[in-house]
Amino acid sequence: MGKTETRSPSRLGLLVGVAAASVGVIYGYDLSNIAGAMLFIPKEFDLDTAGVQWITTMVVIGEIAGAIIGGWLANRIGRKKSMVMVGATYAAFALMCALSVSVPMLLVARLLLGLTIGVSVVVVPVFVAESSPANIRGSLLVAYQVATVVGIIIGYLAAYALAGTGSWRWMLGLAAVPAIVVTLILLRMPDTARWYMLKGRVDEARRALQRVEPNADVDAEIAEMSRALKEESGGAIREMLRPPYRRATVFVVVLGFFIQITGINAIVYYSPKLFEAMGFQGNFALLILPALVQVAALIAVFVSLVLVDRLGRRPILLGGIGMMIAANALLIGVFVAGDDFGGALTALGFIGVLLFTVGFTFGFGALVWVYAGESFPSRLRSMGSSAMLTSDLVANAIVAGFFLTMLQTLGGSGTFVVFGALALLAFIFVYRFAPETKGRQLEDIRHFWENGGTWPAESPAAETVTK
Repeated sequence: MGKTETRSPSRLGLLVGVAAASVGVIYGYDLSNIAGAMLFIPKEFDLDTAGVQWITTMVVIGEIAGAIIGGWLANRIGRKKSMVMVGATYAAFALMCALSVSVPMLLVARLLLGLTIGVSVVVVPVFVAESSPANIRGSLLVAYQVATVVGIIIGYLAAYALAGTGSWRWMLGLAAVPAIVVTLILLRMPDTARWYMLKGRVDEARRALQRVEPNADVDAEIAEMSRALKEESGGAIREMLRPPYRRATVFVVVLGFFIQITGINAIVYYSPKLFEAMGFQGNFALLILPALVQVAALIAVFVSLVLVDRLGRRPILLGGIGMMIAANALLIGVFVAGDDFGGALTALGFIGVLLFTVGFTFGFGALVWVYAGESFPSRLRSMGSSAMLTSDLVANAIVAGFFLTMLQTLGGSGTFVVFGALALLAFIFVYRFAPETKGRQLEDIRHFWENGGTWPAESPAAETVTK
């Protein structure tokens, strides 16, 4: 139990993980392209603040529904088929957004688009976790966040390139391109051995494992998966609500909620509005500055990717949240100093947004996919991921639906006081309850929850891992 795997991953094993993680480009592009499009959509459809928030939030409502069914779908038809379906339907709904001729049509298209994204954010961490050797699993799960940030940057750059002509339909419609590319790549990938074992298809599990990890002891791994599946009863929601996995369920649901309620997507969705409030003007400032923030975030997530399987999960997560707390303090100070931004204050506001985003991406943004993929055993993994990401998206919907109203009623200082307090609570929660799962086999992580939230004393890494 707890043995760390040291063999080198195969080229196909890496390709499978990277291909699955590339789905993050779709998610990231959607996060930022709507920020650019919303500079022009309100004028075309004569929208007020509530209308802007509804169009922005509708995709998140769809994501919640997608996350709820994502776990069931991943178990029913497989991890790979679920992701192929996501890519194909996302492309179709992106084109529907671009062709919308009325607000109701745009709202429906955004809802359906969100449905596909919601499925993807549940299935991808499960697929990557189940396809990756323990010694690089964290890095490949963080790669999903890398792809997401790349998608955000592409979305902002595309919005800037099209802003001169106000071509918001092209901003939204171009999202179909990465979706089609990702779908074609995924069609060539095998499903996971653990899913085949879950369905009792042992020969297919053996072939999948041999393809992805040709140097593995296939018989030993198949036997371990079989043993773990036999020890796990049920696999339904009721199993997640009973000991020992009730503790894991509470942990991932609360963590998922903190990840979004601390405000990151307020920054992504409404960066142009926030920079306007700081005194920035013009398409370059309102779209390229947010892109530059995401470039810094991309560097941060690469650092996280390199360190996650070396330092571990907890130090990275706590460090990232600490940066977010510091950024909130800076932003509160900037807004308290007055509404007439200029010179040094404007620069400090930009630095505050930069630090907030970098801190989130380094910690929460990277580690959400790690904990979503690692926290539960095979039968519960997709349902546990679904529960975590559903909680995450509910908080996302709250932030997307109320941020502009908060900014108008509480002001910038009041808004970031709220986010700062939530980040502080998140830090305390993670410090107290987050397990360190570095280097552990997926089948062994369940022992943390079975032992009441601590690693068993006989675990090789027990003395170096804290609760």
